[in-house]
Amino acid sequence: MSMPLKRRLRSLVFRSLRLGFRLTPMPTATRDRLRQRFLARHADLVPAGPIGQAAATVSMRPYDHAAHRTLGYVERKHAPVPDPLPATVVAFYLPQFHPIPENDRWWGPGFTEWRNVTRALPQFEGHLQPKLPTDLGYYDLRLPQVMREQMTLAREYGVGAFCTYFYWFAGKTLLEAPLRQWLDDPSLDLPVCLCWANENWSRRWDGREEDLLISQKHSAEDDLAFIAYVAPYLRDARYLRVDGKPMLLVYRPGLLPEPRATATRWRTWCRENGIGEIHLAYVQSFDNVDPSSIGFDAAVAFPPNNTSLAPITATKRLINPDFAGQVLDWRELAKASVAAPEPSYLLYPGVNPGWDNEARRAGRGRSLVHATPRAFSSWTREAIALARRRAPTAPLVFVNAWNEWAEGAVLEPDTKYGYAWLEAIRRAFTAERAAPTRPCAVVHVWYVELLEEIVDAIRATGLPFRVVLTVPTEREDAVRRELARLSFEAELFVSPNRGRDILPFLKVAARLRDEGEDVVLKLHTKRSTHREDGGVWRMELLDRLAAPERAGAIVEAFATHADLGVVAPEGHVQPLSFYWGANAAHVAYLCALAGVPEPSTESDSFVAGSMFWCRLSALTPLVDAPLTESEFAPEAGQVDGTMAHAVERIVSLSASSLGFRTSTAASIMSEPEPAGPYAYARRS
Repeated sequence: MSMPLKRRLRSLVFRSLRLGFRLTPMPTATRDRLRQRFLARHADLVPAGPIGQAAATVSMRPYDHAAHRTLGYVERKHAPVPDPLPATVVAFYLPQFHPIPENDRWWGPGFTEWRNVTRALPQFEGHLQPKLPTDLGYYDLRLPQVMREQMTLAREYGVGAFCTYFYWFAGKTLLEAPLRQWLDDPSLDLPVCLCWANENWSRRWDGREEDLLISQKHSAEDDLAFIAYVAPYLRDARYLRVDGKPMLLVYRPGLLPEPRATATRWRTWCRENGIGEIHLAYVQSFDNVDPSSIGFDAAVAFPPNNTSLAPITATKRLINPDFAGQVLDWRELAKASVAAPEPSYLLYPGVNPGWDNEARRAGRGRSLVHATPRAFSSWTREAIALARRRAPTAPLVFVNAWNEWAEGAVLEPDTKYGYAWLEAIRRAFTAERAAPTRPCAVVHVWYVELLEEIVDAIRATGLPFRVVLTVPTEREDAVRRELARLSFEAELFVSPNRGRDILPFLKVAARLRDEGEDVVLKLHTKRSTHREDGGVWRMELLDRLAAPERAGAIVEAFATHADLGVVAPEGHVQPLSFYWGANAAHVAYLCALAGVPEPSTESDSFVAGSMFWCRLSALTPLVDAPLTESEFAPEAGQVDGTMAHAVERIVSLSASSLGFRTSTAASIMSEPEPAGPYAYARRS
């Protein structure tokens, strides 16, 4: 039988069984238990997902090293967090960053999670692997100073506690050394709570029954031995409490023979041994039951587990042609979490900064793409509000995770984003800034002698612009002198001469969004020296966008039409098909990176000349895409076919992907659109 036919039959069998399973009435706990048992024994029946596309012949991202920073990279910032915090953010914490004899036997001498992390390779274009640490380095948790530094960082950014996995196997513990250090050193003062990871260990890294390394032996006697063993943690004054009760989590209650009986034994033992009442919660990693039905007090959401997302693997261009993993859209995970119906029981919300276990499953990983610090911050802000509604006396928000490096779920600083994920937590404690009523102008200045022309145009509008000039390093002194001569106030953003006006604009746009700016006029000292009419082109663009009677009307249009995303100079909105040949590969790559649908060259258009008005929120996919400076070619007088030209071509696509529209300045003014062929570029 051919392999494609086998795959189709396997898919048919699995889908038929799943449909029957979903249609069969049964209690949630029974459904959870049967599903877990089936997947443990018959994982081979789960059909493979779609496969990716062949890669482009030329790579867009250089592979000279793995530490290229994204444009969203954030340095460490010392800033206050609210006191008191509106909720306690609890980050799941993995202790598998120190060697133990058992891992030495199973995986080789000196094994820690870092061995998996450092071997990961990108499998498709835009795949952010390997994911590597920066300031904390490849730490060894046997060193107390490491946990001290982690806890300092956590407090600095508003993470209020660690929920550390606890590995107990019928009287034997693994990876407990970091926790023992915490218990023995009162100066390690960040609260912790324990999550008993009560599943088997296997070579698959998923707790299923194939290739077992060490297994659980659940029993009534084991329940009592476990609670007695962890009692010193529960008694510690630093231990995380909910309304005065120490909080204890179980990762997979469905694996306990009788979870209600286990809960009763633990509660009775704690009452009889001086601990008092405890707060029992389970993690919704595989189970979904009402916690009261198993004798527990609460559940903890654990994204991305227990979610069903549609694979987008088929949209990815493969670097590894044999890649057999799955690619999913993280944005859909966040949307589903925020939109989830309110349960009838106490469910602590959970958030996730990303997921990618390629490091553990080389060539077969499950990767969630399009996670961004900005979107993660918004999700966390929603979760904080939700936690305050559900548990007003002790609101908790759980993050998966602090340091799951081999699963790509990390708050700690990394080489691509720096401290951006931690900064996202800190920002989530405060409301998003209200957009100012005055507009902002971002002007790129290469030809300093043309700055006066643009300053005069901005002054003539009469609008109270905030002006930011993006300036190549070698032009800074000249620009400052010219500003002084013109007595014009502007902020300067200085950077190397790379990516023309586009790369600096993306950097500044991200910063302006963080600062609450909304409506922006993008201009530059365009000369187009390869054309005789370059000056005419610039003047036409400037007049159609910034003429005094137009600028005010455009700002008013943005204020009154929430769906207005981009305003282009009339006559400069051109079909993509006219100037496509040299740009097709870059646009396809950029669309995949930004999570924007690829355009139709026959029906989609772009704003030529890269001068326009925009609402920054409409450009979110583009501004937050994980681009690096290295993807913008060094300046060599190119007139087409670069990443900067690709960005120009997806400005309107970015807006339309979020439901915003592009209009022309003439349309805003109820004036006719110009007719005739485009005069400033040659069709390709």
